[in-house]
Amino acid sequence: MITQVIMNLRREAPVLFRRNIGICAPALQKATDPIQQLFLDKVREYGKKSKSAGGNLVEPSPDIERELKSELAKVTMQYGGAAGEDMTKFPDFKFQDPKVDPI
Repeated sequence: MITQVIMNLRREAPVLFRRNIGICAPALQKATDPIQQLFLDKVREYGKKSKSAGGNLVEPSPDIERELKSELAKVTMQYGGAAGEDMTKFPDFKFQDPKVDPI
């Protein structure tokens, strides 16, 4: 009985390891490849800059800011927003009861 369990474990252990490598990979946290390490460093650096920007673009150039404003203006015009209107807010609907003649 125990030998059967050990034989099954030997046979299924590599399969289980391959399936769970995605869970084990973040635990390693150490990149062995220098390119991979450079990528991780840049991702972490961008994360810090993004948090310090407060939701705005990270290190935008004047050309990028101008392009963003023009694209937002196009979208506002396309979907019927007025100038200065917050398009991210859910619209307020006001329904009026129809006037009914008394019988």
